[in-house]
Amino acid sequence: MAEGREVQWVDIAPEQAGQRIDNFLMTRLKGAPRALIYRIVRKGEVRVNKKRVKVDYRLQGGDVVRVPPLRLAPREAVKEVSDNLRDVLLGSVIMEGPDWLVLNKPSGLAVHGGSGVKIGLIEALRQVRDDLSFLELVHRLDRDTSGCLLLAKSREALLALNTSLKQHAMEKRYLALVSGRWPARKTYESARLDRYDAGNGERRVRVDPEGKVSRTRFAVVETFARATLIEAEPVTGRTHQIRVHAAHAGYPLLGDDKYASRDSHKLSQRLDVGRLFLHAHALTFPEPTNGRPVTVKARLPEALEAVLQRARQ
Repeated sequence: MAEGREVQWVDIAPEQAGQRIDNFLMTRLKGAPRALIYRIVRKGEVRVNKKRVKVDYRLQGGDVVRVPPLRLAPREAVKEVSDNLRDVLLGSVIMEGPDWLVLNKPSGLAVHGGSGVKIGLIEALRQVRDDLSFLELVHRLDRDTSGCLLLAKSREALLALNTSLKQHAMEKRYLALVSGRWPARKTYESARLDRYDAGNGERRVRVDPEGKVSRTRFAVVETFARATLIEAEPVTGRTHQIRVHAAHAGYPLLGDDKYASRDSHKLSQRLDVGRLFLHAHALTFPEPTNGRPVTVKARLPEALEAVLQRARQ
């Protein structure tokens, strides 16, 4: 558990440029949960060039960062990885390059700790892969979503992959089982999305004309009596985008406890869907060093395959 007893002033080198302030602090203040990092940034205890910043501020070469003294209560320290989680993570690596790796993220595992989550995937993986001096998420998946998750093993790779993500040079495809018969002609959804507080600190997303531009492509994979297996490709990367767009179209995802309809909830029970049926099954991205396309696929988990078998009966 790392603690700082005095204010630190950190000069940002050119090679550190582009890194988000929250990720910088997570590395600097090892053992601090992300929720605590967010709190000290929001309260203005962290300053960049003597000014307050938001958690998504990206550092620039020459910035001077004020890092406040930090004392972690025992309950706030990142816990040790269990043997079972260690085995799961090591067995989840699908493909690995010199400066990146792709995991088949298990459903139910948050990518970050904080907000009641003692340890997230990234904190656990840093313990498991202690041979790596650098490890950061390139993108995120919802806690209940499984499938391809890309991580960078170097600062240069992270910057290159983040650029690919911003320039829409990265392709992410998901498989989802929705309630009802999805029309084959419906291949696109562009409803604007807005995040809001649903109470008890829970964040949700709704369609709002004043929300952020959001686009998702859809294609029918297989049609069943009461449900449809679809492939979804998010063009933008908004929170819960696929789930909300599908629900807005009238076809909520099965196993979704946030955006379900009465009918989709009943169907989820009938098919014994024990988790959100959303799986990132394919990821294509430019290799950071040479730009060649890399495609990685993650097989559908057995539990979801079993749901499809029941849907076919």
